[in-house]
This record gives sequence, structure tokens and C-alpha cells, in this order.
Amino acid sequence: MDEKQRAAASAAELVKNGMVIGLGSGSTAEIAIRFLGEKVKNGLQVIGVPTSHKSEVLAHALGIRLATLEDYPALDLTIDGADEVELGSLDLIKGRGGALLREKIVASSTQQLIIVVDETKIVNRLGSHGEVPVEIVSFGWQSTAHRLEKLGWKPVLRLEGGGAPFVTDGGHYILDCSFETGISIQSKAAQLHDTVGVVEHGMFLGMATEVHVGSAKSVRVLRKDVDSAQHRGTTS
Repeated sequence: MDEKQRAAASAAELVKNGMVIGLGSGSTAEIAIRFLGEKVKNGLQVIGVPTSHKSEVLAHALGIRLATLEDYPALDLTIDGADEVELGSLDLIKGRGGALLREKIVASSTQQLIIVVDETKIVNRLGSHGEVPVEIVSFGWQSTAHRLEKLGWKPVLRLEGGGAPFVTDGGHYILDCSFETGISIQSKAAQLHDTVGVVEHGMFLGMATEVHVGSAKSVRVLRKDVDSAQHRGTTS
């Protein structure tokens, strides 16, 4: 197993028979979905609520029974990835894969949010690895970008490979927003929410229950403000 596989396998062990589970998006979350698919094949009975079309297609192909938040507005557990995890607070940046709005809606509907990452995603200060994705309404997006610029952000419209704007599953655009170094970007979350045209941003603050961090030989399980992390030894 590699680092991502170890983290995903560790998180999948938390899933119990009869649970309704949020299925995250991104490369590590997709590995976790595959582990769950194997468990379903071996008799595990769960219901999955996917956070993206891509995760929905994968879970369906693996035989995982699917539903929506309309069917199950309260979930037992969600397994998802993250672009950054801040040590101590376990605050996250998500959305560099483009599914942040649906991921946050599902994360807000779950009893436990389990994050799976490798060591490269762990940071001392949120925002260390790059921009904050901000999902915006496509109508008048230039005006929204201008409002963010006036607040000190440096927004760049995310584009597809061919040069067209990237469009989320919800039909929105994404601005990747950089910022001054040395600031606490968590303090700017309310500012983003209050900006007309902004649908959601990629800071997931105070939402993670556990973070399973895969390394070459083991998995660290981080919990908020807990200095001593649990280590789970694994073999490849």
C-alpha cells in the first residue's frame, strides 16, 4: 500500500453495517470508495451519499447503494480528502478539485467528518500550499472578482484545459484566491461569505472529526487539539 491507500483503508474501517455515509471527492476519497466497494461485495450493507458526479459514478459501478440528502438529511459518517489540514485546529482547505460546495453541504450534514490525506497535506498554517478556492455565481463573475480584489484577495478564474471557465457540478465558476502572506485566512471566512456573488469558499473550519494521515509504514489519526496522535501500524 502507498500513503493514500493506508489512510483510506484506515478510515474505511470506521464504517459499520447499516450506516449512511457521505462519499467524498478527489483521489484519496476515491480510494476510500473503492475500499468500501470491496466491503460491500463481502456483505457490508451501507448507503452512500456522493459529493460529486464522479464519486457517484464510481460508487454505482462498485455496487454501493446510493441516495441523496433529500432521502437522508442526517448522515452517520463522511469520508473525504483535503488539500490542506492545519495541525492542531484540523481546519481544512478543500475544493482544488472543484467539488467544494457539495462537499461542504454533505460535511455539514454528518455526525463525523473523517479526512484522509498523506503527509504532504499537513501544514502549520492554513493556506501554506496555495490559494483558497471560492465558488461563485457565473452571472457577473467579473463583478464578484472585483469585490474580492477590493477586500485584499487576488482572484484568478479557474479554467479548463481548453481555456473555457471550469464549471462545477452545481453550474458555478471557481475563483482561486491568493492573499497576503502572514495573515490568518480563517479570520477572512466571514468576509467571503458576505460578498455578493460568492456561493461558498473552500475553508472547512471546525468541521473535521478525525484526520487519517498515511505515511510509508503507518497511519496517524489526528484529533482536534490533541498533541498525542494515535498510530496504527499497517503492512503493505
